Amino acid sequence: MPSVKPSIKPEFESQQWSKVSAFNHCEKVALGHYENFPVGSILIPRAQRPHFYSIYAFARGADDFADEGDLLTQERLKLLENWRNLLIESQKGSVNHPVFIALAETISTYNLPLQLFHDLIDAFTLDVKRSRHATFADLLDYSRCSANPVGRLILLLFGHRDEELHQMSDKICTALQLTNFWQDVLVDLAKDRIYIPQEEQKAFGYSEMNLKANLYSDSYIKMMTSLADRTEDMFLQGKPLCNVVKGRLAIELKAIWLGGTSLLNALRQERFNVFAHRTTIKTPQKVKILLKTFLAF
Repeated sequence: MPSVKPSIKPEFESQQWSKVSAFNHCEKVALGHYENFPVGSILIPRAQRPHFYSIYAFARGADDFADEGDLLTQERLKLLENWRNLLIESQKGSVNHPVFIALAETISTYNLPLQLFHDLIDAFTLDVKRSRHATFADLLDYSRCSANPVGRLILLLFGHRDEELHQMSDKICTALQLTNFWQDVLVDLAKDRIYIPQEEQKAFGYSEMNLKANLYSDSYIKMMTSLADRTEDMFLQGKPLCNVVKGRLAIELKAIWLGGTSLLNALRQERFNVFAHRTTIKTPQKVKILLKTFLAF
């Protein structure tokens, strides 16, 4: 299915969108371009899938404004601010845009905190404004906005509002975000983004200049091992969530947790040598993950 790009272009205003057509649009966006969000999973109950689509379409739009094309910084920031304004106006029922017509229905149906959506926009805005992170704490704060809202929204769609569960979800989501950073060091560098905190580079004697030179050294391995250790701790702190929730969500969370930890272990086994090739989970390992989701955890 071809990718459908979210937009705030005038053509959306020229069409009168019903809730049905708005949710259909969000489904096309989601199924045309999803990767780390379980919008396509058969484990998501049919009645809830449209609401996953609307949330994904919202996040996809903001992500595209922050990352896609050759727009100038100020143009990207303006698009993100317009996206935020549409979010606010949608709560008044005064927006004729498919993503926000559908999202407003989702927010109303599940009583979702608007702040979680503002947090996502804050993260994409920060990506435009800041391409380096000074400390590990800064990176965690970024993940609080970029990753954690997704986990909380999934729990809310399944009726879980307990803050303790949400905090465990935060640990898993942050760990997933960090693992993705350690996997995609070169991918992000090509976009002039470095998520390895500057304090870590200094502590281990590995500079940005070394990174740009693709220097694979003992200092780099030790630095990434230290970061991976903290990431693994977060996965372990969040693991109990997989056994607290039940049914389809438990299977989904187990698959996500196992996928994230398997990728982190693969990075360890390859000694974080992303300069040689991009580490991924191979098909046999994916089969093992699938089988483990149905076993005692």
